[in-house]
Amino acid sequence: MVQFSVDMTEQEAWALAQFIKRSRWQQYRDNAVDEEDAYNMMDALSAVRDALAKIKFSPR
Repeated sequence: MVQFSVDMTEQEAWALAQFIKRSRWQQYRDNAVDEEDAYNMMDALSAVRDALAKIKFSPR
């Protein structure tokens, strides 16, 4: 497991949460070398989304 922290403004956190919410499978796949890589990207950003949600940055 890897853990890290990042400093960003509330506006940046909200924008990142929105970006993750709006990202779709095809965007991951277009930027991945293969499907496994795309799934790893999705899983990683899902973890970031969950961390953002815990600090009240969870767009609907």
